[in-house]
Amino acid sequence: MSDKVVKRVAADIGGTFTDIAAVTEDGELLTWKLPSTPPNFADAVSTGIEALFRKHSIELSEIDEVLHGCTVATNAILEQKGAKTALITTKGFRDVLEIQRVRVPKLYDPLYEKPSPLVPRNLRFEVDERLDANGRVIRELDLDQLNELIEKLKKEDIEAIAICFLHSFVNPTHEEIVETIIKKEFPECFVSISSQILPQKREYERTSTTVINSYVGPPVSRYLSALIQKLKLSNLTNRLTVMQSSGGVLDAESCLQKPAHIVECGPAAGVVGAEYIAKRSGFDNVITLDMGGTTAKASIIEGGKYTLADEYEVGGGMSSSSALVGKGGYALKLPVIDIAEVGAGGGSIAWLDGVGSLKIGPESAGALPGPACYGLGGERPTVTDANLVLGYLNPKGLAAGTVLIDKTISESAIKKEIAEPMGLGLLETAYGIHSVANASMMRAVRAVTTYKGRDPRDFILFAFGGAGGLHAVELAKTLKIKKVLVPKAGGVFSALGLLYSNLEASETAPLLSLLADVPLQVAEQLFLQMQKKIAKTIGGDAEKITFKKFADLRFQGQAYELNIPFQNSLLNEEELKRLASSFEEKHLTRYGHAFSGEFPIELVNLRLVGIKSTSMPELTHAAKDSKYELCSRKAYFGPNIGLVKSRVVSRDGLENNAIEGPLIIEDYEGTVVVPPDCKAYLDDIGNIIIEIPDN
Repeated sequence: MSDKVVKRVAADIGGTFTDIAAVTEDGELLTWKLPSTPPNFADAVSTGIEALFRKHSIELSEIDEVLHGCTVATNAILEQKGAKTALITTKGFRDVLEIQRVRVPKLYDPLYEKPSPLVPRNLRFEVDERLDANGRVIRELDLDQLNELIEKLKKEDIEAIAICFLHSFVNPTHEEIVETIIKKEFPECFVSISSQILPQKREYERTSTTVINSYVGPPVSRYLSALIQKLKLSNLTNRLTVMQSSGGVLDAESCLQKPAHIVECGPAAGVVGAEYIAKRSGFDNVITLDMGGTTAKASIIEGGKYTLADEYEVGGGMSSSSALVGKGGYALKLPVIDIAEVGAGGGSIAWLDGVGSLKIGPESAGALPGPACYGLGGERPTVTDANLVLGYLNPKGLAAGTVLIDKTISESAIKKEIAEPMGLGLLETAYGIHSVANASMMRAVRAVTTYKGRDPRDFILFAFGGAGGLHAVELAKTLKIKKVLVPKAGGVFSALGLLYSNLEASETAPLLSLLADVPLQVAEQLFLQMQKKIAKTIGGDAEKITFKKFADLRFQGQAYELNIPFQNSLLNEEELKRLASSFEEKHLTRYGHAFSGEFPIELVNLRLVGIKSTSMPELTHAAKDSKYELCSRKAYFGPNIGLVKSRVVSRDGLENNAIEGPLIIEDYEGTVVVPPDCKAYLDDIGNIIIEIPDN
């Protein structure tokens, strides 16, 4: 029996690996990494937790809480494998999903095609009813027409239904009547109404978000139910909480009601962990780079805080909140950590397009068959195969040798699929794959920095994920960033972030008014109503919940808003002036100009976030894993440097030393590559710091 005490354990599922992390009461980090188990992803979670606790002789019954992040909702959208969903909407608004914003995101692509709506036209139904912008009834709900619609729906074998009526965010009565009838007629269906999912203006965004909630509802419900059963069989019967896209966790039951809130839960957890480690390391401005098996994600931490966006695009080539590079996917207007995501991970497949140009992803080899080097049947080369051929990865295996790999298979796949058709050498081709993957990730980094008025040179690059350390330095060089940080447990970092997340819930209330003329009593009443909803959702003692107020503001006449936090919890004239000043400053940073004094500022929505902090021991050290053999191997660093003998060390080998590159640092969770002109050392809390000289 071990003397280690663990109260929380976290599991994060990726496209290739599932990561497990726990921190003991004395601050020791325990980790485990194993291949994901599609299609039954819950198997890897229970198996991984059991293996980690067995290794350290800890009883599973000691656990109070299991925290979880997954890609189930995201993958359902990206792979078009969500529930068969119907939409019921106001007469005349059947095609809102198809019309979208009447904007082409790829201006110079005449062959651009919009992604297919998640609800096809034959499953989008209209009901005669109408409210005006103030919520007054213009036309009563036609119940006879609704009954006819229901008979049609019964012939379609529907799994989920989304209900979205015009102006229902002001008056939800018609939606609620239809919801009651639909739930009675279709008790097995997952039903969402827009007045509960997104009570805000903008018909397309509200419809899209409500449809997404219904579309991912059944697969998320099936997955979480299976996970709960698996955990019970492992004697883990206590609370299961799930990460939300906004960076906080909620109990699984609450997430089942609004599954759209967990679409970006995995990437969000990594940013939460980065905020925690960056703060302890003394860095306020950080660009996070999370490169896993399927995708690469970028976000920023500015002034010690991660950045939230209230609108997101899922799919469309790159998931992002940026107005400059998005608008090609499915709109998700919910609080989400500002993350840009591209299909460039370790398992992303390298391929040649119709004119022979090298491309990376978005298709991934996943966990099965995985990269060609896994020897599990994958025949197409991936980024991992290229990194193996370049000498960056240990040919004896990944994760301390627990994942066996075969370099000869990688060489064969790259030669056959890429090198020979292009007439290039093996190393030259592998480096090309590595470089094109970097170029894809550059798009994500720029989406959260330069496209939003921020200079990457003012930040450090915080790299994690199983492949983050392999690509971070070359990416930083291109961006003129001078320092890279790779944290402990970088390969399971999203799981670590889950451990340091708090219970959180948010609510929104529309209130359209000039900021100078806001009816203060009405606003305070709305905040009180939202506070009661949040306290009910989070549960427990409401006095232990910290509430943060926000306002969505715009210059009058604009179509989009910026989210501005209150500096003072009281809503008075002085606070309104501070909100106006903060809005103008943010507008100037984001767009390079502000209409100060030229146009009045308008309030569109009020927001309230409730946070219940969770007590966690401070992370002090990591459990010692297998000793890595100190050796050297040749690694290729591009045509200008070539194949160079590179020293191979473990993270512990950097203690009290600053080592010049070329250097390869191997951990259980991942590998870090330090090129010849850089040096690496450990900081006071065990992070690898890589310094990059001026070019």
